[in-house]
Amino acid sequence: MSIFFVRYLVNLKSKKMLRTILLVGTGGFIGSVMRYLIQVFVEKDLSSTFPYGTLIANITGSFIIGIVFAVAEKGDLMSSEWRMFLAVGICGGFTTFSSFSYNNFTMLKENAFGPFFMNVFGSLFLGILAVYLGVLLVRLIF
Repeated sequence: MSIFFVRYLVNLKSKKMLRTILLVGTGGFIGSVMRYLIQVFVEKDLSSTFPYGTLIANITGSFIIGIVFAVAEKGDLMSSEWRMFLAVGICGGFTTFSSFSYNNFTMLKENAFGPFFMNVFGSLFLGILAVYLGVLLVRLIF
């Protein structure tokens, strides 16, 4: 499959598309490293099986993406390339829905229903609240 992807990239007529792909990929790398470092830092001294690092990454990433899209809605404050880099790249690499899903599956498998519900509802409700607060922060500033 990778040879077809490489051929597609080589045959791209739009340098802007290639630039956007590179920006998103670079942002994804940065976001993934940030997520890893948060998980290591937050969970290094905890004996709990609760995924605090994932929860923090999801809430923080939701807040950041709220800020990014609110700033982008203000018109000329952010280019579409910056929005792609920050929202799709960094936030996409940073937030951890696949890790979130796996952690929840594991908690269900282990009959850890309390931590399961805390993680699901905490991530969903606090994530939505964080997006709202990010948007609200931008509205207050601008």
